[in-house]
This record gives sequence, C-alpha cells and structure tokens, in this order.
Amino acid sequence: MFPGYAELVARLDVGVGAGAPDAITAQVKADLEDVLSHSALTLPERFRQPRLDSYARRLLYADPAGRYTVVVMTWGPGQATAVHDHGGLWCVEGVVEGEMVVTQFNVTDLLDGTYDVAQSGATLRAGTGTAGRLIPPIDFHILGNGRDKASVTLHVYGGSLDGCRVFLPRPDGRFEPHFRALSYHE
Repeated sequence: MFPGYAELVARLDVGVGAGAPDAITAQVKADLEDVLSHSALTLPERFRQPRLDSYARRLLYADPAGRYTVVVMTWGPGQATAVHDHGGLWCVEGVVEGEMVVTQFNVTDLLDGTYDVAQSGATLRAGTGTAGRLIPPIDFHILGNGRDKASVTLHVYGGSLDGCRVFLPRPDGRFEPHFRALSYHE
C-alpha cells in the first residue's frame, strides 16, 4: 500500500454504486478531483516511469466484483493516443501530475465501413488535479501529454478495458476503425 491508495479505493467503491453511468461518473469525477487536487495519492515510482515506445498503461486496481478498474498511464513528451473510444465503458480520467491535452470528437458511421471524424469543441489543457468523464456514445477523443516532460494520469473504467476502437485517417479524408487490444506494461 501507499499513501492515498486505501482512501481512493474506498471512495470508488462507494461512487460506482451511485446508479446510472451519469451519476457514477459525476461522483467518481468529484472524488478524483478531490484526491488529486489535494495530493492525497502518492504513486510508487514504478507507476511514474514513462516508456520510450508509447505511453505506459499500468493496472493499479481491479475491483473484485468487476465493477471497475483503475489504470495509471504515464506519458512521455509528445506521446498521445489516436482518436479512440472506450470499448463501450464509461470512463473518468484525472491528471495526477503534469498537463494533458484533450480533444473531443464526433464520430459518424458513413455506412460503408468508414467514418467521418470531426472535432467537437475546443482543445482543452487539463492540469494536475483535474478530471473529465466520458460516457458512450459520447466518448471519442485524443489524449496527449501537454508538456516536455512526463505526465501521469489515472483512469477509472466501468469494467475491464481490454480493447477499443481507434480511428485512423485515410487519404480521402475518411477514417477507418481498427480494433486495438489493450494490455498492461510491467
């Protein structure tokens, strides 16, 4: 155990019992912002180390009842995701350390195997202690490190996120969906 771990899990256990996804994610977001903005969570060094090849994805906690998982992601300079969804799961993402750049998208099925992907608002810069929530079908975004040194984020998913769709651009301006299996590092 490490400082803040037991409090975080206890609060999440209560929060995921809030009912519908809107209520759950609102409570989890409030809890994450409270814990992270007061530096009440001190992650061990192994969760804070970036990888050179991609952002690191490390399991922090899996609820024994399967209601949620907590994943720590560590982002090196310039590391970002492609446009992606969350595999049908709700998600709350909080910044533990650093700054993240978040861009939301609308993704429209063109019914021919391709998609239209359009930015749906301003790009946001999220700093330490902030959190955002995503509920399908409005959960498409790009998340990337917004500074020249490592940033660390904490993601709470409404289950085990083992895969998601990423949307990759084609030369004709449309996007192709690809299933990406997800795993944990170290």
